[in-house]
Amino acid sequence: MRAYLGIDVGAVSTNLALLDEKREVIFVSYLRTAGDPLSSVVRILDGARAKISGYDIGGCAATGSGRHLAAALAGADIIKNEITAHAAGALHFCPGTRTVIEVGGQDSKIIIIDHRTVVDFAMNNVCAAGTGSFLDHQAARMNLSIDEFSEMAAGSAETVHIPGRCTVFAETDIIQKQQMGASREAIARGLCESLVRNYLANVASGKNILPPVVFQGGVASNEAVRRAFEMELGTAVEVPPYHNVMGAIGAALLVRAELGPDYESCFRNDSIDPAGLRTRVFECEHCPNSCDILEIFDGDLLISRWGSRCGRWDLEE
Repeated sequence: MRAYLGIDVGAVSTNLALLDEKREVIFVSYLRTAGDPLSSVVRILDGARAKISGYDIGGCAATGSGRHLAAALAGADIIKNEITAHAAGALHFCPGTRTVIEVGGQDSKIIIIDHRTVVDFAMNNVCAAGTGSFLDHQAARMNLSIDEFSEMAAGSAETVHIPGRCTVFAETDIIQKQQMGASREAIARGLCESLVRNYLANVASGKNILPPVVFQGGVASNEAVRRAFEMELGTAVEVPPYHNVMGAIGAALLVRAELGPDYESCFRNDSIDPAGLRTRVFECEHCPNSCDILEIFDGDLLISRWGSRCGRWDLEE
């Protein structure tokens, strides 16, 4: 049977999705990147090898902030940005999607869709207050796992107002609310609502948010955050299945759509020895852009290079 593979490498997680010819999900995998995207790509591919080997891979696509690295290691046929991949995933599960809210661990984004085409988007990768790391950090301060924190927030009948200016100021507000006698449950819910206000005031500022609204990313598991979005937007917010690996699913859908049935994929189905992999970064001095160029080697063989805006350092096919 023919199948299509998508790999999404982000700052927090590395995700993999395998889809069949009918665009149905066969297998997904979620792995913490843990600050080592090279190792995480190797590990997620090795962990999925038994599933993948049972199919004829018709195409492989890479997306996410580490998409070039994933493409080099996996032998991807196409590379897609995360906006395109997340939009494709949302439209697959909710064909009428007009707005995609994606909140990940280190960044967040909004995607505006009209007639199944992305017409506008915005990303936040500067301030942590509108991302999952904001909640992770506050949960750790309260000596809770993120799952315990999410359950506590969703089950709270009370809330407190915590300005969502940034993580540092939020901690000051939390201490103040604790000294006033606010419960941990109310504070947890207030933090979730704070994240939503920050997202709408910064990432979604000036955007025309129309339903249907789809909520994706790891934070979509938090029911309190989903409810807060519904309260602020005044409309239903849908969390699709596989919401935390939607980038990988979208990448697999895109490679299936672009490649013909007779295409021979470049996907590497052999195991990768991480001991033989190494990277090198240098700064190009050819022009004032001063691009950081990254090279990846398998032993002494240069297998990929990227980072130049002008394409000067791109490898030939």
